[in-house]
Amino acid sequence: MTRLMPREKLLQQGAEKLSDQELLAIFLRTGFKNCSVMTLAENSLHHFGSLRELLAASKENFCEVKGLGITQYIQLQACIEMTKRYLTQEIKQQPLFNNIEFAKLYMQTELSNQQRELFMVLFLDNQHYLIEQETLFQGTINSTQVHPREIIKSALKYNAAAIILAHNHPSGITTPSKEDIAVTEQIQQACKLIDVRVLDHLIIGKNQVFSFCEKGLIDFR
Repeated sequence: MTRLMPREKLLQQGAEKLSDQELLAIFLRTGFKNCSVMTLAENSLHHFGSLRELLAASKENFCEVKGLGITQYIQLQACIEMTKRYLTQEIKQQPLFNNIEFAKLYMQTELSNQQRELFMVLFLDNQHYLIEQETLFQGTINSTQVHPREIIKSALKYNAAAIILAHNHPSGITTPSKEDIAVTEQIQQACKLIDVRVLDHLIIGKNQVFSFCEKGLIDFR
């Protein structure tokens, strides 16, 4: 049985049936002398360890792989940005608390590759549709200072009925710290004073997300 090339396999079976190597080969299009595009894709994935790490690579690290250059890097960044914009537009079309998995995916796209800790808030209306999002706090690689009053100020500005909190752990470990749990409780108490519900707090790591709501750490009383 003849093995399908990645492009033909995509057309016949769908993109979801392709391996990381095959998807990357389609993106790269060509290899170089004595190196096929499939070999280049395999070597690139081996160099970075995973597709995720390749996508998150800096320009310098990306271009140090033989066969990869500034043109491919520019194209890759454009693809990543188009994905972010698609998710941003899509997320506004559905109530987020009814589809928390989509909210997780969206926040992973926004935060998983950040080298510093960022704290974002999604402001929702009473039907849980997205009104606006803000990155309210930025910290060092280990911690960030979160001030509930700033969240309250923005919630009032947008006339939000509910919020979803999210921040990343650059270490990749999503287990919440004592400080994460404490600040979530502080924000919940502050939001109750203005009748705004905290629906969830997502911690974004490498390839995983911790949900306070799913673990029963959000007080809905």
